[in-house]
Parts: sequence; C-alpha cells; structure tokens
Amino acid sequence: MLLPILSVVGGGILLIWSAEKFIEGAAATSHWLGLSPLLIGMLVIGFGTSAPEMMVSVLAAWQGSPGLAVGNAYGSNIANIGLVLGFVALLAPLAVHSSVIRREMPVLLAVTLLTGLILWDGFVARWEAIILLLVLFTFITDRSCAFGGKLLVSCVGCG
Repeated sequence: MLLPILSVVGGGILLIWSAEKFIEGAAATSHWLGLSPLLIGMLVIGFGTSAPEMMVSVLAAWQGSPGLAVGNAYGSNIANIGLVLGFVALLAPLAVHSSVIRREMPVLLAVTLLTGLILWDGFVARWEAIILLLVLFTFITDRSCAFGGKLLVSCVGCG
C-alpha cells in the first residue's frame, strides 16, 4: 500500500514541477517571438495539454471504444472551462478584455454547436472529421493573422 501512495505523491510532485517548466517555456517563447500570451495559451499550451487526451482518444477508438474517445473530448472541455477557469478564478480573479470575449466566444460556441450537430446521429464520419480539422486550421491561420502572422503558419496578407 505504501508504494501506490508514494507513486501518487511522487507523480503529483512531478506533475507540478513539469507544469511550472511548461508555463515558463511558453511564456519565454511568447516573449521571444513577440506573441500575445493569449495566443500562446490558446495554441501552444492548448495543444500541449491536449496531446495526452488525443492519445487516450486514439487508443480508445482503435480498441473499439469510440464512446470513450468522444466522452474524453467533451469531458476535457467541460473540465477545462468549468474546473480550470473556476478554480483559477477562486485563487485570483481573472480579468478578460471584452475584445477577447467578442473574438473568441463566437468561435467556441460555433465549434460546440458544429460538433453537437455532427454527433447528433451518433456517428462521426471521415468527412465530418475533415470539416472539424479544417475549422481548426482556419482558426489557427486566422489567429496567426490577427496577431501579426508571427506563427508557424504562413499567412497571405497578414500585417
């Protein structure tokens, strides 16, 4: 019983330390590239923290449990919005500029609605998956242009 407890405690300590290093690296990258911390948070940190969820969902789908894959995607989004924002705001109130809300909230709502419509029949076809990936690529490209085209995505007409 001692080994499992030590493993959980050790894993928690390692998780806190690695999260700290991840945030420091993302902040340094943001500063070095001259990018907005919001953009780095949405893309670098968002993708970095989604990578484990992606692997869990891929493995679940390959092993014949697509419900786990879908549940993981929705559950992680609900946890990110409710748990993460809620807990962080308990520690330190969050100020969000109204332009961020006007720019990002419609995208969040539209993608949620689109995904709900795609899942309405209980099946995600390959062409629907391609639509979701195109929406993601469009979002990344648009945000890259909005932040001066300073991302890994080249962008025609970016200022």
